[in-house]
Amino acid sequence: MIINDIQFQTKDGRPALLRNPREEDIPGALDYLIRSAEETEYLLRYPEESGNYTYADEQALFEKWNASANEVMLMCLVDGKVVGTCHLLSKDKIKTRHRAVIAIGLLKEYWNLGLGTRMMQAMIDLAEAREGILQMELEVIEGNTRAIRLYEKVGFRIAGIHPRAIRLRDGTLLNEFLMIRTMQGQCRRNKGE
Repeated sequence: MIINDIQFQTKDGRPALLRNPREEDIPGALDYLIRSAEETEYLLRYPEESGNYTYADEQALFEKWNASANEVMLMCLVDGKVVGTCHLLSKDKIKTRHRAVIAIGLLKEYWNLGLGTRMMQAMIDLAEAREGILQMELEVIEGNTRAIRLYEKVGFRIAGIHPRAIRLRDGTLLNEFLMIRTMQGQCRRNKGE
């Protein structure tokens, strides 16, 4: 899905941009995949698993996302550099098309600059603009308190737990939380039906 570029400023005044991925972003996106996995245990991949992606793989993904009617990926750029991504997937089956799944990621050096909040708000705005979306969903790993605080700030709440869903290299088992955000405008419309 193609959207209009979203320009804004970081808390420290730098220009930032959320936009659909372009071929010129591929090297930065590949670097982002590895760097982000190196910085936290709260992603579903280790750095060496991120290094398996090729230029052609990313190009095919970018083309798929940009052509999709139900899925959008946005790159977050600061000073022209890929520093994060956010993704929205609207379900397409009759029984689940009222749900949208989101995910975001951001390089550590860009935390506390308002980017995560802006990325989440962009995903919320896109979901609210889609007819029939009643709730947004995401999954977050136990211990990722920064992310949980962000998600709660924009209206998500923990709705379920997938016990022992994540196993770290050292054998540590972590729960995964399902978080839900009810779409207020959609709920009001549907209650009147």
